[in-house]
Amino acid sequence: MDGIFFQLLVFGLIAGVANVLGGLVLFPSSLHDSYRKVLRYLLALGAGFMLAVTLFEILPKTITLWQKIDPDASGEGENLALPMALLLGGYLLTQFVEHTIAPHFHLGEEMHCDDDEHSHELITPRSAYTAVGGLLVHTFFDGVTIAAAATIDAKAGLLVFIAVLLHKFPEGFTIGSMVLAAGKGRRQVMLATTLMGVTTFLGVIVFYVIGNNFSSVTAYALPVAGGVTLYVAASDLIPEVNHHGGPSIWASLAVFAGVALFFGTSYLLHAVSGH
Repeated sequence: MDGIFFQLLVFGLIAGVANVLGGLVLFPSSLHDSYRKVLRYLLALGAGFMLAVTLFEILPKTITLWQKIDPDASGEGENLALPMALLLGGYLLTQFVEHTIAPHFHLGEEMHCDDDEHSHELITPRSAYTAVGGLLVHTFFDGVTIAAAATIDAKAGLLVFIAVLLHKFPEGFTIGSMVLAAGKGRRQVMLATTLMGVTTFLGVIVFYVIGNNFSSVTAYALPVAGGVTLYVAASDLIPEVNHHGGPSIWASLAVFAGVALFFGTSYLLHAVSGH
């Protein structure tokens, strides 16, 4: 088996399982309450790491790829219009999906059940399932981003994987909360989070298969995936951090810690690889 393919299988599987585990912490409720207390800091850490990955790994490697395709792109930058348009397109696609097709929910706040069976519906099942369907686009591109980065550079692939992994637990928690708020139970939560995990895994596999048959696909897919990642970091996670962190300085420091974690991890990988 190809080494890169095996690595991507492992990355996709771990990321998918993290989605499911994020939903599982809703059971029992005592574990859910404990997890809520640390969720904001995990979100902040993931936001900082993901933002740094986008700006210091995905964007530079996108430019490098297009400079190889078109040497004139190293000039004034006008020939980078297409990759930058693709990045913007990825950002706007996520905006459209999350705020047009799928309603926006804060992390777990929509869930307020009066009994253990979660029979009190705060949102309609249709709204919950529509939101899940919309977020599947995002989780698919999680897989695409991991695979696209890994096919260019192993270090970049690992860094992107860590960035994605850091928000997979909160993502599973959010989806689980949404399903419970619609009056559904553990089975539906597991189904929804598993579907998200499978979609991430499929994103990895689909990109790898297409990329092996069309060598230039990475140059087009990476900026689109970068736009999705940028949206998740800057427009999804950071506002959530601000919303849940309030005036406390600790949430902001956790964002900085996420950036520091990126540079620390990048430095270690550089030292180990020797280049």
